Amino acid sequence: MFQIDYPYRIDARGRTAGTSVEEHIRDLIEQLLFTNPGERVNRPDFGSGLLQMVFQPNSVELAASLQFTVQAALQQWLGERIAIEEVRVAGEDSKLLVTVRYRYPPDGELHTADFERAV
Repeated sequence: MFQIDYPYRIDARGRTAGTSVEEHIRDLIEQLLFTNPGERVNRPDFGSGLLQMVFQPNSVELAASLQFTVQAALQQWLGERIAIEEVRVAGEDSKLLVTVRYRYPPDGELHTADFERAV
């Protein structure tokens, strides 16, 4: 099955670049994490709100809140495709680090996706 790669690009053949199903799932997670609610015209609720919290004072409470918010967004938007096992959110200096552990039902294997954004 053909999956469009993210970010969108043209491949060497001059066609829309494709990717594997596993990479496509990772791309979907990344899009959800770093999209703020209200950015998508036809899906105003899509997104995790993660980037809105970046400028808040760093604390244990904020980390717990972010983990809960991100896990809820993942469950809402991708819950039919993946089973979320764990979400970790941490801020280091000027970086936001997110780790998502999930199972992809067709193979049942545990996958780990790490995301990093400079803020």
